[in-house]
Parts: sequence; structure tokens; C-alpha cells
Amino acid sequence: MSQSSIPTPTQQGYAPPSVTQFSVFLDNRVGKLYDLVESFDNEPSTQICALSVHEASDHAVVRIITNSAMSTRALLRDHRLAFSETEVLVVEVGSGHTLATLCLHLLAAELSIRFAYPLMLRPNGTPTIALAVDDLTLGGQILRRKGFRLMGEADLPRPSI
Repeated sequence: MSQSSIPTPTQQGYAPPSVTQFSVFLDNRVGKLYDLVESFDNEPSTQICALSVHEASDHAVVRIITNSAMSTRALLRDHRLAFSETEVLVVEVGSGHTLATLCLHLLAAELSIRFAYPLMLRPNGTPTIALAVDDLTLGGQILRRKGFRLMGEADLPRPSI
């Protein structure tokens, strides 16, 4: 293999830290959200770190991030709930990094934010946001280069059992 055909580290790929988001599909009926979040109370090692509810007339999509994708996947299957999984960036906003500058850096790269919502359990006590962007790898590279802290599942708070 010639020297010119060896891929550079950037070409080899960079996977930014990301977190699995679960989109849980629920009937839009009284008590269904309670049933979902209450099921996590029976899993002491797994906590919901972020939650976002998108409601329609006959169903709701509940986006959740927990500190254990593996346990969450098993719990949702055990409860026979329909769900999908998406990798999202979890970004700390603060220490001179504002939400506006985050958006500006992604805009400069022509990346769209598909959706965003805050984390309830903040790893360092600073504002933290979950982002779904057009290109997770490029978005992660840009934000890291601009000094934003990206987090993976291991960085999310663990309950003290």
C-alpha cells in the first residue's frame, strides 16, 4: 500500500460520544406516561435522564434517554412497548458556550438540528442538551473542535444504590 493510499485518521472515521435515545410509542390515554416512568422506579440501576413528550390525538411519542441503554431496551421489551432507537449527541452548554453559539457552529456547517431537548439529570450541574443532527459524526467533530463537551452514556449520572 503506497503512502498516499493510507487513510488519514479523519478518513478512518471518528465516532463522537453519543447516547441512545428511545422513542416509545404510547396510546394517548390517561396514565400511559405514568406507567412508563413508573416502570423505571422498579429498575434501581437505571434512571431517566431526559424526557420529551410529543402528543397527537391518538398516540404519543415519548423520547427518553437513560443511563443504561441495555437495561432500557430490556425493560421496554418486557413491557411489550413499541419503540425505536436513535443515537443523539449530548452536549454541555455553559462555560462560555451558549446555545446560540452551538447553533451557529452547526449552521456554519449546514447541519440541521432535527430536534433538541434538555437533560433533567445534568452530569456536572451545567445545562446539558440532547441533539439530533443530520450528521452525528460531523456535528460531533465540529462541536468538539469548538470546545463543547460531548458526553456518552458512561458520563450520565448513576443512582446511588
